[in-house]
Amino acid sequence: MTTRTASCGCGQLRIKVNGAPLAVGVCHCFACQQRTGSVFAALAAFAPPYAVSGKAQEYLRTGDQGARFRFRFCPVCGSNLFHTEESVADNSVAVAVGCFSDPSFPPPRDSIYDCRRHTWVTLPAGVTIHARDPA
Repeated sequence: MTTRTASCGCGQLRIKVNGAPLAVGVCHCFACQQRTGSVFAALAAFAPPYAVSGKAQEYLRTGDQGARFRFRFCPVCGSNLFHTEESVADNSVAVAVGCFSDPSFPPPRDSIYDCRRHTWVTLPAGVTIHARDPA
């Protein structure tokens, strides 16, 4: 089974996940743009179990449709490493793809909140487009 480790910029906070991602996507919602400081967030969801090491600061955000997301970031360098959705029964975790530092990581299969995608952002062929959150 494949094991991957993602870490914050300073290496203090890490998450170790197992297996292939359940999903890989990009989100263009304004909250993700503000949270990442970029024009979208690239995320990969993984099934439990996963192991976190280091100290994390948390930020709880309520999404447009009422879902509650608990974001974890490094209190030292500020990197946003992973988040969970409180109402998801499978207890999966979404990890920021860039924190794996792996240019060969699988490409996104979904584009969420595409209605807010910057016009100059081009997506890979075959990506499923969702105008808003499909949940």
